[in-house]
Amino acid sequence: MSADVAERVFAPDIRERLAHSVELAPALLTGPLTGADARAVLADAEILITGWNCPPVTADVLAYAPRLRALVHAAGSVKPVVTEALWDRGVVVSSAADANAGPVVAFALAAITFAAKGALSTAARYSEGWPPFTERTGADARTIGVIGASRIGRGVIAALRASDAGWRVLLTDPYVTGEEAAGLGVELVPLPELCRRSTVVSIHAPQLPETQGMVSEVMLKLIPDGGTVINTARGSLIDTEALARECGTGRLDAFLDVTSPEPLPQGHPLLVLPNVLVTPHIAGAQGSEVRRLGEYAVGEVERFVRGEPLRGRLRREDLPRLA
Repeated sequence: MSADVAERVFAPDIRERLAHSVELAPALLTGPLTGADARAVLADAEILITGWNCPPVTADVLAYAPRLRALVHAAGSVKPVVTEALWDRGVVVSSAADANAGPVVAFALAAITFAAKGALSTAARYSEGWPPFTERTGADARTIGVIGASRIGRGVIAALRASDAGWRVLLTDPYVTGEEAAGLGVELVPLPELCRRSTVVSIHAPQLPETQGMVSEVMLKLIPDGGTVINTARGSLIDTEALARECGTGRLDAFLDVTSPEPLPQGHPLLVLPNVLVTPHIAGAQGSEVRRLGEYAVGEVERFVRGEPLRGRLRREDLPRLA
């Protein structure tokens, strides 16, 4: 975590609250965790708070941290930080991914609402004049396809089900049972059926070898004309060029907060098409929102030192299914 981001995540009042629970390190660690400055701090560290861009906590790092008992990640995915050596050592691992999920859910819901009302296509034709009232698209009773019952996917589902718009929600997730889907209030269907039946397809699956390119050219062609693809997960889950072709014909719209590659090269069709909105990976906690991560991390530290269960605790077996 860079110094400027850390200052927002751990504002003075949050640092003061943290200081009541633990003895704070004398300085923010930046750069390699095996450097001399880092080694001096790690020698006595029992809890390590990490963030975005933190180097992996490898066996070499752990060799300098004999007292380390817990790692609290004040960001989303722990995959860039956590290694097998941590699990082997028995270090408790927690992530603030739940705190990071809230802004992503809100962003996805906004995109779904815009998509259901055909906002991008309508805006693209604005210079031709306003559409007649009878040709405008409403959001009520639309079918929304959710790919992945992740923490964000479930947050989106809960919000959709709570809406008064009467949305029908379809779900694709190989780990969800029919009974669990019924509890979520969704219809569990295979991916091809979800694409065929959905006006809006919102992607919330993790980046795994088996999810690479899962929204393929074949799947995209199944989405009805006028449909919208929303991706706030990982760019690799969609066939980028196939999506560009479908959007290029005007058949589909897209809201993309993530892309593959990221960022897209200048002049890429997805950046210039009027029916596509590409944002620079901003759905997760940004600016004032990152305070949530600091508060969550401090709460985890407080629970850990009191011997209470951690809200964001992860286990080795959880990692393969996480984003």
